[in-house]
Amino acid sequence: MTFAMIRRGLVYILLSLAAFVSIFPFYWMVVGATNTSAEIIKGKSSLGDALWLNATAFFTQVDAVRIFWNSGVIAVVATVLTLAVSSLAGYGFEMFRSRIRERLFGFLLLLLSIPFAAMMVPLFVMFSQAKLVNTFTAVILPTVASIFIIFYFRQATKAFPRELRDAAKIDGLKEWQIFLYVYLPVMRSTYAAATIIVFMANWNNYLWPLVVLQTAENKTITLILSGLTAAYTPDYGMILFGTVLATLPTLFIFFLLQRRFVEGMLGAVK
Repeated sequence: MTFAMIRRGLVYILLSLAAFVSIFPFYWMVVGATNTSAEIIKGKSSLGDALWLNATAFFTQVDAVRIFWNSGVIAVVATVLTLAVSSLAGYGFEMFRSRIRERLFGFLLLLLSIPFAAMMVPLFVMFSQAKLVNTFTAVILPTVASIFIIFYFRQATKAFPRELRDAAKIDGLKEWQIFLYVYLPVMRSTYAAATIIVFMANWNNYLWPLVVLQTAENKTITLILSGLTAAYTPDYGMILFGTVLATLPTLFIFFLLQRRFVEGMLGAVK
């Protein structure tokens, strides 16, 4: 047995362990959704026959249509606005040169070191004075100008062929036309990767919606699931069934844009 074969075997073992660690929580969630709470507590790791019971309990206790609608509206609107604003900012930072460009961009990156929890009180006061508390607007606005997504688009724009922009200018296109008709089609892989990242972040957002959404009618799926776990005797089967439902939209988005996501993360530009 050669050293190369041993090294390859170790690599496969490590990858198999990493795959198991990654997949097992999802497997446990799916299996738990088919078992009763008592069976889950006992550690049963095989499929059960309580799926219909858990589904009935979940839809009885939760207004599923409303909370999924709330989560969907927030996630979709926030994703569209974030991509629009952050991609424009990333494009501008890379394409337009000025003396203060790098200083301003460095200042934005420095702001990433500030934890969101430190900004919640002033944000809440600001939205309270604007009478936007308990609205979707209060949840969406703080996420629109994402510094990380701006940084991501700027780095991706470095691979954008400047010859295309120069040729478009020669053809008489204005800057906004270059962005819409040249930049967007070329950078579609970057947009696909950013869509997955931003949509998942907004769909799974918990802390800020917990602060500003104060009525049950405006709650999102993450808040509802958290509230179910706070019961004196939580029904784990029902909670895991709801968790499975809550993961379906993000799984759908990921598998829909999976190929583009890999290209975007690798910096592919076509």
